[in-house]
Amino acid sequence: MQEKKIVIISPVRDEEEFISYTIKSVLNQTIRPVEWIIVDDGSRDSTFDIVQKQAEQHNWIRIIKKPNRGERAVGPGVVETFYYGHRNITTKDYDFICKMDGDIEFGPKYFETLLNYFKEDKYLGAASGKPHLELDNGKLIEERTSDEMVAGMINFYRKQCFEDIGGFVRQVHWDGIAYHKARMMGWRTRSINHSDLNFIHKRQMGSSHKNILHGRMRWGRGQYFMGTHPLYISAIGLYRLLEKPYILGGLCIILGYINAMINGIERYEDPEFRKSLHAWQFERLKLGKRLENIPSP
Repeated sequence: MQEKKIVIISPVRDEEEFISYTIKSVLNQTIRPVEWIIVDDGSRDSTFDIVQKQAEQHNWIRIIKKPNRGERAVGPGVVETFYYGHRNITTKDYDFICKMDGDIEFGPKYFETLLNYFKEDKYLGAASGKPHLELDNGKLIEERTSDEMVAGMINFYRKQCFEDIGGFVRQVHWDGIAYHKARMMGWRTRSINHSDLNFIHKRQMGSSHKNILHGRMRWGRGQYFMGTHPLYISAIGLYRLLEKPYILGGLCIILGYINAMINGIERYEDPEFRKSLHAWQFERLKLGKRLENIPSP
């Protein structure tokens, strides 16, 4: 798959503490992307300057400034920034598109290994490795994710799959909607546990804006927007009780969902999507069976 062309788009804001790890990870890859567009979404620190120095040395890296909205906007703001970069893609015949955050670190064979999985499975439409947190003692612990979820911090999509699903929804929980839509379109999605694909997430998932409890509330609100069944959100909340922040994190996910329901926020209104989503969720709860049957590799 070495001849396959990869385009990366990275929405970033105030990442001076972590962006160098991400840049070094990409520079060290055995397969280089043809284009890496980094969109600075109003950083108030030295993020832009750090990236600019690398862009001056590597003509396949570009940094674009986006007008400052005044604060970090997780979810819809990230997708808005992604598309700000997407409009500036110059490579027309690329094969894979990747949305990548600026607070991750990964090994030199990440791209090569992932592309080999795509080569072996023509139905694989989107994939990622597994996110890990690095503790103070250097030990890595996995941020628990479904094997069918594609990690939002660094997700690779075949160009055809990305076009089939209509790209990303500009709303919270865009990544969950994307991989569920891919399955509806006959594509398999995966997060793969492999030594070359396990990556370090420099922040705990959901903690980049305000604090982790706010992030857990947003998680619940996003699940409501997506159309998650009440039984499944209860299971998610219970599942997350025993990870930091203990007890409160899981409860905040459920509370965020209930709060969104009470306030009647808008939802992703696609009856077929919700039908498919609920069937998949009920299969996960051992209460039913999914609707899609994607052939084995």
